Amino acid sequence: MSINIIAIGKKHESWICEGLERYQKRLKRPYDVKWVLLPHSSLDGQSAREEESGRILSRIDRADYVVLLDETGKNISSPELSRLCETQFSHSIMTIIIGGAFGVTTELQQRADFVWSLSRLVFPHQLVRLLLVEQIYRAQEIQTGGKYHHL
Repeated sequence: MSINIIAIGKKHESWICEGLERYQKRLKRPYDVKWVLLPHSSLDGQSAREEESGRILSRIDRADYVVLLDETGKNISSPELSRLCETQFSHSIMTIIIGGAFGVTTELQQRADFVWSLSRLVFPHQLVRLLLVEQIYRAQEIQTGGKYHHL
């Protein structure tokens, strides 16, 4: 079972790479994170949203459980994320989407099985990547009873 993360944007910056490697090295199966980085559209506004969303949709398999990160999504706790991951690992690949600066289309929102907000705050995309992988690691630790997360 894999977690595919599809993100719009440039390559990971060096300081982000260091943090991502730190948490990804700690992950154990079924927590196998794979990244797909898609470049920003050269267009603006709605045109960029449509072009980027189309490229994202082309990377999603019909059987994938799709989680869309969006500021309008549901706020969940780390234990709730852990339960969501545990439930989905027995069924399908989880694909997590980090859209572009202009967001995603309604079609992509409707394809999502779950829309998740990390916070009511807006974060830079590079930082979202690091927060996401840290939360995936935390979810694993909660599942396995590790000491990283204190309930």
